[in-house]
Amino acid sequence: MEDMISLLVGLGFWSWLVVALILMGLETVVPGVHFLWFGLAAFVVGLMVAAATSLGYANAFPFGWQMIVFALLSVVTVFGIKQVAGMSPTDHHPDINAPGSQFIGRIVVVETPITAGRGKVRAGDSIWLAEGEDAPAGAEVLVTGVNGTALVVTNDNEED
Repeated sequence: MEDMISLLVGLGFWSWLVVALILMGLETVVPGVHFLWFGLAAFVVGLMVAAATSLGYANAFPFGWQMIVFALLSVVTVFGIKQVAGMSPTDHHPDINAPGSQFIGRIVVVETPITAGRGKVRAGDSIWLAEGEDAPAGAEVLVTGVNGTALVVTNDNEED
């Protein structure tokens, strides 16, 4: 372990740039946006070390402080970028497994006549199976629920 740390210290800013490249490379392999922010923090620390070294202050920015700055920048980038982008850790899509539920309460147009309780409707930019009261093609119906992959519709298309 001490050999690894002495190698990283010996490489100076190059070690941080290599770590940044590795982390950003992992981002392309691992799904989600996780390693990008840590890679960005490592890149910034590498630039700081390079600047301190070129100004002759290499000894003023020891490896321990570099690690602390990296940790702080990692936290700032992870939470700061999410704040700027308007995302929160609790953002989720509760009806991700029931995509048709987004149409409940909307009026949709019948594409294929609903006969014997089954037909098709256009909801958004897609054609959906529909279940409900019989309706001719072109009629407007109200989506009242979802049954599996079919939208449950009614001819009473007055929205509440």
